[in-house]
Amino acid sequence: MKKSIRIYTDGSSIGNPGPGGYGIVMLVEGENYKKEFSQGFRLTTNNRMELLAVITALEKIKIKNSNVNIFTDSKYVSDAVEKGWVFEWEKKNFKNKKNSDLWVRFLNIFNEHKIKFHWVKGHSNNLYNDRCDLLANNAARGSSLIEDSGYINKN
Repeated sequence: MKKSIRIYTDGSSIGNPGPGGYGIVMLVEGENYKKEFSQGFRLTTNNRMELLAVITALEKIKIKNSNVNIFTDSKYVSDAVEKGWVFEWEKKNFKNKKNSDLWVRFLNIFNEHKIKFHWVKGHSNNLYNDRCDLLANNAARGSSLIEDSGYINKN
């Protein structure tokens, strides 16, 4: 049976680049299921955290072919997918594109589900987007920051 999953994501960085983090809220339609995830990084960018939040959430889905609605305040991520830019970048081997390591990782999981992106305005009293923002910022300011090796190895 296909699951319908709503995912809210947000990424942040304090300085760009700087310490960063992501926040995720996952809900399964028709079930009393809600999970939150976050992680902080020592040095990264806002766009990397926005994209990594989406990737991490998708990687946590155990049932393949789920119907997934992703709500993000990142035009970078939502437009890249919904407007098809990322698929053109892939055809050109991501030449001169930032975050290619993450986009490749995203594309490796993208076809495992039926995914639709929804852009939401940030800081506009959307309960779950606001929660993700808090999770991301708290993670970026946390004491358990890890390396964003994809960012470090590119710079």
